[in-house]
Amino acid sequence: MRFIESLGAASAIFAVVAASPVEKPVIKKNFSVQQTTPKPTLKSGAAAVAATFYKYGKQPPADVKAAATGNDGSVTTSPTQYDSQYLTPITVGGQQLTLDFDTGSSDLWVFSTETPSSQSNGHSLYDPSKSKTSKRLAGATWSITYGDQSSSSGIVFTDTVTVGQTSFPGQAVELAQRVSAQFQQDVDNDGLLGLAFDQLNTVKPTAQKTFFTNVLPSLSAPLFTVDLKKSAPGTFDFGFVDDAKHTGPVTYVDVDSRQGFWTFTTGGISVGGRSVSGAINAIADTGTTLLYLPDNIVDAYYGAVRGATNNPQQGGYTYPCNAALPDISFQIGGGYTAVVPGSYVTYAPVDESGTTCFGGIQSSAGVGFNIFGDIFLKSQFVVFQGGNTPRLGFAAKQL
Repeated sequence: MRFIESLGAASAIFAVVAASPVEKPVIKKNFSVQQTTPKPTLKSGAAAVAATFYKYGKQPPADVKAAATGNDGSVTTSPTQYDSQYLTPITVGGQQLTLDFDTGSSDLWVFSTETPSSQSNGHSLYDPSKSKTSKRLAGATWSITYGDQSSSSGIVFTDTVTVGQTSFPGQAVELAQRVSAQFQQDVDNDGLLGLAFDQLNTVKPTAQKTFFTNVLPSLSAPLFTVDLKKSAPGTFDFGFVDDAKHTGPVTYVDVDSRQGFWTFTTGGISVGGRSVSGAINAIADTGTTLLYLPDNIVDAYYGAVRGATNNPQQGGYTYPCNAALPDISFQIGGGYTAVVPGSYVTYAPVDESGTTCFGGIQSSAGVGFNIFGDIFLKSQFVVFQGGNTPRLGFAAKQL
């Protein structure tokens, strides 16, 4: 779970997670970043000129800025065991790292040569001394604690960050000088790339912009899409909506970004076709594994599961792994029903016997707000639209 603790409502979070510029041609093209297969790139003179302006804190002329767009792209993101997190490759100063893309936080931080070796064994490290484009951000520090109490802190550089075919020179990159045990043990993950709103960024004395905010002016459309898969690689696409990745129209709802999260409102909620709740507010968070809902909905869901029990020894609802689980449905935007199949709800077995499973739907009572994490998101095609009027779009897809 990666929504940040600094928001007051998140101070008492319950979480279950495992362990817890490359320039483009002038012609606009979409880009997609793949977690395991870096995409080839081409050179653009306009993009090089624009990069120089951005590097020195200037806005490029309008014609240069227009010609330099085409920073769209796509990247593959791959799940770890039990889909507990989805990891995506990026480059920082030309050095490849694998990060957790997190729409519930706004810091881009990495394991680095600043991280003590006792805390960084097994991780890929960013070394600013090996990058010709790195620059220390004088006096800047950062410190973040996530909802599951994992944490990290350190100093700040700027460098060129590339996600698939999308790049930004001068992106704030937070170098970890201390990481908590959860991150130390998670050797597949070299840091996080936050995709929430800028006000959640923890850099002091001056908060920094997210990668999405920085690249947004250069994208064909001010958005990114998330297509997570169950036990299979998915994609993050920047700047375009790939209609081949969804099977119906995209239904949009307004986002309340005042707290820095992608907060939206659902309509009615049904379990197995039976209505159990009216509208609720929630955040869409790719960095949280589970789906956290109010107690009345959670109780209603597991009331329809044979052998389910709220197990204090396990910290939440469990049930026999061979139990049949009902679908749970959410009305969105008045015209779309987002369905999470029962087969998507199980998180993981509670022990090696594989007879009892921990549910992927749990209570949000201790969190303070509802969270639509990966249990929900991997059942949907989701559009995160930024700009002055942020929205979320949801569509059905082939499962």
